Amino acid sequence: MALQCGIVGLPNVGKSTLFSALTNIQNVAANYEFATIDPNIGIVNVPDNRLQILADIVNPQKIVPTTIEFVDIAGLVKGASKGGGRGNGFLANIREVDAVVHVVRCFDDPNVVRSVGPVNPVSDKEIIEIELQLKDLDSVEKKLNKVERAAKAGDAKAKAEAEVLQRYKTALEQGKNARTVDASEEEKLAVADLFLLTMKPMMYVANVDEQYLHQDNDYVKALREAVKSEGALVLRICAALEAQIAEITDSEEKQMFLQEYGLAESGLDQMIRAGYNLLDLITYFTAGVQEVRAWTIRRGWKAPQAAGVIHSDFERGFIKAEVIKLADYQQYKSEAACREAGKLSIEGKEYVVLDGDIMHFRFNV
Repeated sequence: MALQCGIVGLPNVGKSTLFSALTNIQNVAANYEFATIDPNIGIVNVPDNRLQILADIVNPQKIVPTTIEFVDIAGLVKGASKGGGRGNGFLANIREVDAVVHVVRCFDDPNVVRSVGPVNPVSDKEIIEIELQLKDLDSVEKKLNKVERAAKAGDAKAKAEAEVLQRYKTALEQGKNARTVDASEEEKLAVADLFLLTMKPMMYVANVDEQYLHQDNDYVKALREAVKSEGALVLRICAALEAQIAEITDSEEKQMFLQEYGLAESGLDQMIRAGYNLLDLITYFTAGVQEVRAWTIRRGWKAPQAAGVIHSDFERGFIKAEVIKLADYQQYKSEAACREAGKLSIEGKEYVVLDGDIMHFRFNV
């Protein structure tokens, strides 16, 4: 599953620095607006210590982690929804991602250019949010105009759809995000084809300096308060420090560096996992001598759908799935031993895969 998180933010908030550290791709991190013109895509591994636990038992030829894509989308500016800056292109890039990571500047540095006055994370958040809402409002209004014509002609389906669209229009006009609209899954189909920007799940990354690695400064506190009503996650990360961590290739040296700053893990590892969770994803594993591998699926998927991630033939010809829990695999040390102990279950098409399941699929095509 090629799932993407788009990284957005106003110019010069540390967004591209963070992306470069995240992907170890040294993109342009220049101190002027629009240093990043085309969206850059980086595929990163999702950290998961369960892979190593399995590998220590199975001793495979290789270990294959699951991945998530991050897209570095160039800095938005006020007026982007009307084409300001490079607005139309940037907003189109956001439309294509599954979730949004909003980087907000929460540090003082007179050497980093800021074109919109003093550092103000709440204002920065609102600028981007308003631009996304305005673009969504434009999309909803265009569709509503078409649907209303059909509704006036007596189309009952169009009338119901118009009512839903009007609710989204009203919310957006009030400065609310589309994801806050109370709508059933069926009703959401009315806007599904619009790929609304404010419908996407979002988390905030508060970019701080090293001084505030372990505590919120006033900027972060203000940001947390501003997003409290939407229940959004705020991660506190120092992008400049993450860039240094990313350059360290030796794992022991990296661990020593983290310990020096009192960190159990890098902020980027936290961010990757948070992005994974934001998309409501889970991991299941396959384990054999050739490879131990993690697979990404949506929470709630049934066994045939999960099998289809490996190959479409697995889903099409699905017969059953053999499932072992990680704790049992750790205790009994092999698939055969788990089977003998009655810890291998045979599941059919209705089985809902759980995070951490170790699976083997039987199929016939």
